[in-house]
Amino acid sequence: MNRATPALVTVLVLAAGSAAGAMQTDSSTHGSAAPRSATVDVYAAASLTDVFTQLAQAYESAHPGIAILLTFAGSSDLAAQINEGAPADVFASANEQQMTAAGEHIDGDAMLFASNTLTIAVPEGNPGGVTDFASLANPDLAVVVCAPEVPCGAATAALEALLGVSLSPVSELSNVTDVLGSVSSGEADAGLVYVTDLARADGVEGIAISGADAAVTSYPIAVMNTGDARHAARGFVDYVVGSQGRATLASAGFAAPRVAAGR
Repeated sequence: MNRATPALVTVLVLAAGSAAGAMQTDSSTHGSAAPRSATVDVYAAASLTDVFTQLAQAYESAHPGIAILLTFAGSSDLAAQINEGAPADVFASANEQQMTAAGEHIDGDAMLFASNTLTIAVPEGNPGGVTDFASLANPDLAVVVCAPEVPCGAATAALEALLGVSLSPVSELSNVTDVLGSVSSGEADAGLVYVTDLARADGVEGIAISGADAAVTSYPIAVMNTGDARHAARGFVDYVVGSQGRATLASAGFAAPRVAAGR
């Protein structure tokens, strides 16, 4: 099976009213007053691309002088980069395992802020005739999934075990965005993605998985000690887990976390 080369997507989201010019970075030693200017490096799972872009824009609009720099990739890739010294101020993972992998770099506590479930994505018109999860075992179908170390891949493996279905994917990809791309381009007959991903992809349809709730993916977020804007980062994390953040996540199709917050 082929494995795609991990790719990072970095987006600098600047509110229209933000001041131009270089931003000063805050320090964790600045006391309790909120920093007037800082750039917060947020490393987030690929499945959070659209909703975190919205959250960053809204947060910047309400906090002039604060810039949110977003980097999206598979959670395992992001955790590995943080462990190698990447300057992340915030890490939002698509499962708790990858947050644990970066645990020595957490400043404070990780908090669960959302959950998600898998669904089947097929090209428009469903040319492969996929009907349910069991039909994905058809050897005539080209099925793509996330690699096992990626949260959507771990959830796929959990569903296989729970439903008693063994898949033979033609490719295991590094993040859910790549799975969507393979399906929407017609390269694959089906792929396993999160329910929230269907809304951000053209040319795909979704087929619900009976029993998918048994393999729910929980999303933790934490301030990291690898960056230099921890104070400003704390403000953004509080926004994500607060009422406004929860409302934005819900409108994007994310469910509330299933268990209590914690590492």
